[in-house]
Amino acid sequence: MQENQYMSTAAGNTGYRQRITAQQAAEIAVARVPGQIIHVDMELEQHQLKYEVYVLTDHGVVYEVDIGSRDGRIMSIEKED
Repeated sequence: MQENQYMSTAAGNTGYRQRITAQQAAEIAVARVPGQIIHVDMELEQHQLKYEVYVLTDHGVVYEVDIGSRDGRIMSIEKED
């Protein structure tokens, strides 16, 4: 399996490695918040790469599920306005 890498020059050329794919992050998110994936972003926040997965539930509510890109850990779940 090929490992993806994101390099940040702003952090002094420190390498930030992602170990899960966007597809895996989406699967983790919908396992916790059932619904339809509407968008997946990757963001660097406080020197940590994370996926932001947006899920639309059957009730029409959108949730943002933040998934750690290194270990697939759910970092937070927030209801969008």
